[in-house]
Amino acid sequence: MPELPEVETIVRELKAEVLDRTFLDTWTDTKSIIKNSTFESFREKLKKKKIIDIRRRGKNILIDLSSGYILLVHQKITGHLLLGEWLLKDNKWTSKENGILSSDPINGFLHVVFFLDDGRQIALSDSRKFAKIELWKKEDLENELLKLGPEPMEDSFTLERFQSLFQKKKGKIKQILMDQNFIVGIGNIYASEILFEAKVHPEESIINLDKNDLKRIYLAMRRILKKSIELKGDSFSDFRTISGEKGGFHSIVKVYQREGKECLRCGKKIKRIKQGGRSSFFCPSCQIKK
Repeated sequence: MPELPEVETIVRELKAEVLDRTFLDTWTDTKSIIKNSTFESFREKLKKKKIIDIRRRGKNILIDLSSGYILLVHQKITGHLLLGEWLLKDNKWTSKENGILSSDPINGFLHVVFFLDDGRQIALSDSRKFAKIELWKKEDLENELLKLGPEPMEDSFTLERFQSLFQKKKGKIKQILMDQNFIVGIGNIYASEILFEAKVHPEESIINLDKNDLKRIYLAMRRILKKSIELKGDSFSDFRTISGEKGGFHSIVKVYQREGKECLRCGKKIKRIKQGGRSSFFCPSCQIKK
């Protein structure tokens, strides 16, 4: 699933390309992706609406419209937004240009297409059709988003604020980091990488962590998320940038999906365990439980 760096990459790239553009029409072959209204109502409400801002909250892409509505896109497990020009023939979309949009099969599962006033389209490619798209009144959505945890990359999210979140908190550290009501944007990949850099075992109980442990986790979180944004995210799976290119973070991971390979810090073999149905990768020598 695209996490904070991947969603931030999409937001920054779209904002540079389609700000002030206007939606002309919408096509889909999977109406169920539109979650909080009928597709027909969604389509009509979106027509002739200008894009006035594009931002991120957690793993959600938020497109502010001139009507006072917000278009929300959550890419879920295999979805990613693309920007280009396609032709529909025999109910199949084909890119007008030869290149990565047409050569990479992952970019070919187009199930929602938004037509813009400059001739281009924003398209959702999603092989498993798990993504969701919603149209919200701004005030209603902002109230819903208040339920999410804080943004880990905001300047206001200080070490002291991070440490305060753990007061009276119980559970295992990796699962806590992945709880979107606790802190947003961190999923399986980045939780594994953060805890490796901080030298904390993924199954460590919160009650065993002291202020120095939390400081290492905080600093690792900020460094790793920042670096992944610079590399345009991770493409272990289906994620692509709006041009259809892979992100680069997967080339520098230290533990994720490296089971059985040597730890880049101590040389021991990386191990994998299951936590809450998800795989956790760690070094048994560098990340020892207390």
